[in-house]
Amino acid sequence: MSEAVDIEPEASSEANSNPAQNPAFPDDWSLRPWVLAGLLAIAGLGVHLASDGGYDVPWRMALTAFFFFAAGVAAFTLDRDYLIPPAIFAGVSGLVMAGIAWRATSAGDYYSDSSFWVAAGILAVTLSLPLFQAGFFKKRFDTSYADAHYFVWTDAISGAGALAFTGLSWLVLLLLSSLFELLNINIIEELMREEWFGWVFSGLAFGAALGVLRNQIKVLSTLQSVVLLVLSLLAVPLAIALILFLLAMIVSGPDVLWEATRSATPVLLGCAVGAFVLTNAVLRDDDADMTKSRVQQWAALILALGIFPLTVFAAVSMGTRIAQHGLSPERIWALIAIVVATTFGLVYLIAFIRGRMAGWRDYLRTSNLHLAVLVSTIAFILAMPLFNFGAISTSNQLSRLQSGAVSVADFDYAALRWDFGDAGRETLTELTKSDNAEMAKLAKAAEDMESRYGGRRAAQSRDAVEKAIIDVSEERIEIAVRTYLLERGYLCRIACRVSQIGEAEDGPLLAVIAQYDPEFLVFNEATGEVEEMQIRHGTMQQDRSMGAVEAGPDAEVELRPFTGRQLYVDGKPASAPFE
Repeated sequence: MSEAVDIEPEASSEANSNPAQNPAFPDDWSLRPWVLAGLLAIAGLGVHLASDGGYDVPWRMALTAFFFFAAGVAAFTLDRDYLIPPAIFAGVSGLVMAGIAWRATSAGDYYSDSSFWVAAGILAVTLSLPLFQAGFFKKRFDTSYADAHYFVWTDAISGAGALAFTGLSWLVLLLLSSLFELLNINIIEELMREEWFGWVFSGLAFGAALGVLRNQIKVLSTLQSVVLLVLSLLAVPLAIALILFLLAMIVSGPDVLWEATRSATPVLLGCAVGAFVLTNAVLRDDDADMTKSRVQQWAALILALGIFPLTVFAAVSMGTRIAQHGLSPERIWALIAIVVATTFGLVYLIAFIRGRMAGWRDYLRTSNLHLAVLVSTIAFILAMPLFNFGAISTSNQLSRLQSGAVSVADFDYAALRWDFGDAGRETLTELTKSDNAEMAKLAKAAEDMESRYGGRRAAQSRDAVEKAIIDVSEERIEIAVRTYLLERGYLCRIACRVSQIGEAEDGPLLAVIAQYDPEFLVFNEATGEVEEMQIRHGTMQQDRSMGAVEAGPDAEVELRPFTGRQLYVDGKPASAPFE
């Protein structure tokens, strides 16, 4: 990782040139809108034809990905006098995404994180696009940072503009359809219902708009400056908030993060990403182009230095969660993201130390280029069939179970069934044959689950029943009540309490107070089990108008006469009359 910072700042005029004035950049190409419109319209038709027949057919999804990504990359790179290298790069990008799509579709239930492979592939292609446009494949690490930075922002701006134009085109088409319907001409409406037309029209509109925007290189440079100027305004409040956050952290300690929310990791990473974007929005391509506001420059420095502590806190948060619950494919991917983010923060910190106040900005800009190459490479590797995070997670969870770090009763068998792919299911099958009767029973129940939702509901029900307040006279009654509630997947949404309120014909009379009307149970002395109370006189009617009934540990639950009988909690009626 030292390579990312162990370099000298660029000093050549070419490196710091304005891309809009660089003679290496193409001039206006009048046919570009037509070429891109035709290219993406054909690609849209190809996407439709390839995907028409099922999204679970590997070769179809591979062909769909090739048409989509190859055409998209070509649209951003092709030029009148520059065709062969962009065509090769677009073809390679399409083939890479086609291979990833094939693998993800073929994976089925064998892997549980196939969607992350696709995301990693998209990230690799997205980051490599501005690097290719800036000539990285020729210049390697001598590539001009100004050029790479320019293409990052102009690609984003022109892509967003083309996407907005595509949406407006559909609105206009909808308006025209409504206009012709007044004359009973429905041809536009019928075309809009055809899937092939949607792909072709969207490709046509997007390509035409992208071609027009990319022809206006000076306009794009101006738009880039405006966007960065607006974003740089946010650097000051975020820097102030970051200082206050870190000061509060010193006073209260980091434990408050884990106590306040379970979403500490994504929040911290989100703030780190925001600090990264705003730092570079202020720094621009070089010092000459950077904002002259000293306040914003200091804010950029604070944000650059704040990335590292934010990512470290995110790492601690994720480490705490992994220590509590073990590994899962999602946590491994999150851990990789945290490592990458922490690397950015560390590199920025080293850039400041090496460059000090005078030259840290140049070191930071140069580091951005190296970090982009690093992240693109990592994303590409992760998208390849090299790692099975489901198997790694299964091994970790099994070791936790065998070591006693998690008890047999608390172990998440449903995760093996649904979250870890075939590796998890194979291990779950082995656990059903365990000599430990309780483990075998719980593993078999998870293996027989028909949906992941059922497993989550079962876990929620188990937690609710464990926390329920059982106010009865004997332990055997309490055990029978908890067994009854657990077998029925009982959920306590507001409050959960079972109280012994009297005697019925077969045994003690019990009331379950959880939300609206209570439920009445009887502990059958003969069988030792809890049964639903059979109402022999009158009927039980729910009375929702009284609202939710809450019965805490100190609440008084009693049965009072009321021309019949009615349940009271703390002296207030909690049920409709019965009997």
